[in-house]
Amino acid sequence: MPSIPASPQPRPNVLAIPAYVAGKPPVARPGLTSYKLSSNENPYPPLPGVLDAAREAAAEMNRYPDMGSSALYAALADTMGVPTEDVAAATGSVALIYQLVNAFCEPGDEVVYAWRSFEAYPIAVTAGGARSVQVPVTADGRHDLDAMAAAVTDRTKVVIVCTPNNPTGPAVTQSELDAFIAKVPSHVVVVVDEAYLEFVRMDDAIDGIATYRRHGNVVLTRTFSKAYGLAGFRVGYAVAPAPLAAALRAVSLPFGVSHVAQAAAIASLAAQAELFVRVEDLVARRADLVARLREVGWDLPDAQGNFVWFPLGDRALDFAAACGELGISVRPFAGDGVRVSIGEAEAFDRVVEVAARFAPAAQ
Repeated sequence: MPSIPASPQPRPNVLAIPAYVAGKPPVARPGLTSYKLSSNENPYPPLPGVLDAAREAAAEMNRYPDMGSSALYAALADTMGVPTEDVAAATGSVALIYQLVNAFCEPGDEVVYAWRSFEAYPIAVTAGGARSVQVPVTADGRHDLDAMAAAVTDRTKVVIVCTPNNPTGPAVTQSELDAFIAKVPSHVVVVVDEAYLEFVRMDDAIDGIATYRRHGNVVLTRTFSKAYGLAGFRVGYAVAPAPLAAALRAVSLPFGVSHVAQAAAIASLAAQAELFVRVEDLVARRADLVARLREVGWDLPDAQGNFVWFPLGDRALDFAAACGELGISVRPFAGDGVRVSIGEAEAFDRVVEVAARFAPAAQ
């Protein structure tokens, strides 16, 4: 038999892309209601008017979406008080990270970010042929911004500040961000990833819009997946000076944000009064869970997103398995810790039960 020719080989960096590990659904347990607390999803149903808008848009599925997202850009610009030229939409804020690397990095250029942080960063950087420069977070899960500034070299094209940091939880203050930006050369793009900004409750919180207005190299990335509860529709957006926003739009996938997603996002912006009520409830649930965890012996990193972080180290997988036995799925990061989303309050009794067994004082 003739030999089969060798298959074409992808670029070496493609073979080096780490796999994204999504939060798993819970395994059903007899007699228990299962809860998924592994993906930082919003437990609420769609905001008022959103489902109707999505259904109406779905009736036109035979038509392409507006590639320019013009109605969505107008709604975002009006909501934030920015020019439409300064907005770029994509299939979730994660797509914007891919586009940033594609738009601004040559092969071998560097992207600096904290670690552990959002799992998609090393994937996007490697896929784009750039090089990750990971700067360890502090013992309490915070960005070491001085070390990140020191890590910037002549090859650095992008730095990413994830605030609040996923999965560890702490957020950067405005004073810290201002000092950091002052140390970064103006030709380097500073990405402020604000996927969880609606949940921040702290003194000197970042004003992302004011920050981007003061700098020609700052890009804000945001999403409708978390607070707005549109995780299944995949729509995020960036706010940046017009030349940077134009670069993001130039490398975007044509027709990437579906017609249904655009309609749902616009309707969600129109329902912000109800959104803020729901966010406040989730923040209150977060505070209650953190207080209960402290009572059983945990000193957790400051939780400013819709999740809490357990720095469990080598016990992370065991903790996740124990939660799974009680019908709760959480997100373990082997060797580092476990992230637990703020979801249904009914699940928290079981989370606290497991946490009490794994508390440092109980070891």
